[in-house]
Amino acid sequence: MRSLIIIIGTCMVLAACSKEGGFLANTTTPLDEAQTFTDSLRTIQFLNGIYAEGTYNDASYAGVGFAFNKRRWETHGNWETSVDDSEYSLSSATRPSVMLYQGTLSAANYGANPKATEVWATPYRNIRRCNVLLKNIDRSPLSNATKNRMRGEARCLRAWYYLQLLIVYGGVPNVGDNVYGIEDFLDLPRQNFAELVSYLSTELDQAALLLPAPNAAPPAGYQDLDFGRVTKGTAMGLKSRLLLYAASPLFNGGALASATAQQKAIVSYPEYNVSRWQTAATAAEAVINSGYYALNLNNTVKPGYGFYEVFLTRASREYIFMVSRPNNKDFELYYLPGTRSGQNYSRPTQNLVDAFPMNNGKAITDPTSGYDPANPYVKRDPRFNYSIIFNGSRYQSNANVQDFVWTFTGTGSNGDAFSSGGNTGYFSRKMLDSTVTNSVGANPQRNWPLMRYAEILLNYAEAINETGNTALAYPKLRELRERAGIQPGADNNYGMNPNMNQTEMRAFIQNERRIELAFEDQRYHDIRRWKIAMTLYNGTANGYNRVMHPIRVGSAGSLTTGVGLTFTYQIENNIRQHVFRPEMYLWPIMDEEIRKMPSMIQNPGW
Repeated sequence: MRSLIIIIGTCMVLAACSKEGGFLANTTTPLDEAQTFTDSLRTIQFLNGIYAEGTYNDASYAGVGFAFNKRRWETHGNWETSVDDSEYSLSSATRPSVMLYQGTLSAANYGANPKATEVWATPYRNIRRCNVLLKNIDRSPLSNATKNRMRGEARCLRAWYYLQLLIVYGGVPNVGDNVYGIEDFLDLPRQNFAELVSYLSTELDQAALLLPAPNAAPPAGYQDLDFGRVTKGTAMGLKSRLLLYAASPLFNGGALASATAQQKAIVSYPEYNVSRWQTAATAAEAVINSGYYALNLNNTVKPGYGFYEVFLTRASREYIFMVSRPNNKDFELYYLPGTRSGQNYSRPTQNLVDAFPMNNGKAITDPTSGYDPANPYVKRDPRFNYSIIFNGSRYQSNANVQDFVWTFTGTGSNGDAFSSGGNTGYFSRKMLDSTVTNSVGANPQRNWPLMRYAEILLNYAEAINETGNTALAYPKLRELRERAGIQPGADNNYGMNPNMNQTEMRAFIQNERRIELAFEDQRYHDIRRWKIAMTLYNGTANGYNRVMHPIRVGSAGSLTTGVGLTFTYQIENNIRQHVFRPEMYLWPIMDEEIRKMPSMIQNPGW
């Protein structure tokens, strides 16, 4: 039968959970719905399976963090390794990340790659689980209050999974509350974009009414053991993201000119309307005014330290939605160089490095910023130092001491040199604990940040600027830059030009979003929804992932102390070239799905 039918129409859902590594994976006898939902513990376990299925290390993790997972594709790739912020360490033409940046992804070839089909399959699998729970929750012996909360969780999670589909494909089939069986013959059409956005917005509103506030104490709020579940604030935050995407150029009347009228209605609003930006700003402002969340501000230890520590703190008022992980070294394994026992699958590019301003908040292209190309890492935005390992950085070594990471070439290069350090001249430091390596030190506290309050501030700033009220964007951006540890300046404007017009502010916000949310599963979607990928890529100098070659001058100086070392820095445009065509702003639906459910019209250009 159809793969979509298999995903959303398996009648023995609990047997399917067992096969797929769900909460019943260790049972020898599959349980039916009655056995599951007439038992309170099993009912809760079923809901838990919608949050998380499988394990991180075997790359089968298929819960709410499936797209964020650093090892999503073939244990070492995701959307992050397909954009201009990072360079992928591998280059096989059949890897999903490579297909994306080379522009070879098609409706035919990614359907043949089981690693890539989860973009479609994982959301629908979990949408079905949400529907099964909603259908059966009344059987449970749990209290009415708990059942209502679980209804809210299921509706919020269902909206989250639909949102993952919408931002990749546009409108998709909406199964509503239906739970189809394998015997059902399905040929579901795609729901129009406007209708799907309206449905999800309403679902999130209804979920918010059923969910506890994030700051509510028991019995109204969650017990400690329920940490990580969605809250009223999560539903509000997801609505902010949903409506921001809906207002963005790709979806706000942005369908390909060659699209038919029917295709345009499926993948976007047929016409642009500026009022959608105001709706998005209002949704973000509701989260801000709720008082539930705040930036993790700590400039006392050192400038920008609050930005660093938020990723190493499990319970923080900045987290709106996250994957709650046990203490782990997820990111140390993925990002660090081999000398720190890491696998450095994803390596920051010079493109991203250049996006960070100076610590006075001014762009490095500003002649008054103080940027020195001969000493490029001095006095940069503190977020740069917490995000990027560069030539001469100090970082914990496998000898359990803070030591230099050298990425230079030339006389006297050693084990950390460019040849073994990756092909960009940089390693990632974002979200890592710089006092441990992958093999030395205790596992840090850590969540996967699916949504932070910083995103909401950026959502508001972007949306309100697009309404023409550019001045209203400044206060939220000042908050972000203060937390970043940027110097306020005499005008208390943190390096921002106080007289930006809408176009200038748009570019500023896009850059601020890039550096604040780097490596948090945002960049790939942002460059598509802004419709700037065609400008960024396609063969020009800016279409390459650029690299930095630090070259050691002479043999004088000490590698141990760093004293007396001198370098020249050479930027090259000789690494990964990106190819992007207009139809690639949305993914194609797999050919096999279209053949099996012909009512699903293909995306324009495919």
